[in-house]
Amino acid sequence: MNILNLDTISDQLTPFLTFNREQWSELRKSVPLTLTEQDLKPLLGFNEELSLDEVSTIYLPLTRLINYYIDENLKRQTVLNRFLGVHHSKVPYIISIAGSVSVGKSTSARILQSLLSTWSSARKVDLITTDGFLYPLEKLEKENLLDKKGFPISYDTPNLIRFLADVKSGKAKVKAPIYSHLIYDIVANQFDIVDNPDILILEGLNVLQTRTDKLNQIFVSDFVDFSIFVDAEENLLKEWYIKRFLKFRQTAFSDPNSYFKHYATLSKEEAIKTASKIWDDINGLNLRQNILPTRERANLILKKGKDHAIELVKLRK
Repeated sequence: MNILNLDTISDQLTPFLTFNREQWSELRKSVPLTLTEQDLKPLLGFNEELSLDEVSTIYLPLTRLINYYIDENLKRQTVLNRFLGVHHSKVPYIISIAGSVSVGKSTSARILQSLLSTWSSARKVDLITTDGFLYPLEKLEKENLLDKKGFPISYDTPNLIRFLADVKSGKAKVKAPIYSHLIYDIVANQFDIVDNPDILILEGLNVLQTRTDKLNQIFVSDFVDFSIFVDAEENLLKEWYIKRFLKFRQTAFSDPNSYFKHYATLSKEEAIKTASKIWDDINGLNLRQNILPTRERANLILKKGKDHAIELVKLRK
């Protein structure tokens, strides 16, 4: 089977090549799997079970592709520097990972970070989530934006863009704010430090966002070299969100320091009802209004099925 025969892969009008699991897996070629079950376990999300087979089938071909893109990007930088007659330090390659709440973006980001870090040529790979660039809880409450947390309006986008501009320009020791899901807020005076990585992975809900009322606006995506959208049907996303909520009810929510400690006392039926309402009023609304419309802007779409396994991979031509 010729998996690169466009006549058998997808409609000629689409900007994407579409691969099923078998077709995509064949593109792994001879890339070795360096992760073990023990390595994989801490990379998984709270409500996810992901096998080494999934890593081999989906993430190894993706890692191989990204490394080809990085090699070509380095060549272009050399050409540009030669043309300008200058010598610049390395420019970090930025990968963004977008998608809905509960789709598993963080797991995908951590697996990619691990695989890219252990590629044949050693590279420094940093991972930052856009949660740290949410406005502080006090500001969201003051401006009546708490029910819009996670929507584009709830982020300090100018600060995020400054961060990316500093990283992309080769600035050393760039600070990124830290967000705590326990206290549901930015952690005061604590930062992650991004110090001249070869690759920066940026994970967040709205990293592909472009809509704005301002003219000549600079977007997060302007600094991104390769973008990934982790996708799933909304009924699955809602189901995964409710399951995660129920697990949190028995674990993180029971912590006396948790912002959501009042949820720990809910019965299972009450918890399901509460999580369903949160999804319908906030997360599902954000998905439909802001996140899903950006999907087709990605360079690569990973479509998940019921068991969290990737069923389809769509690669921009």
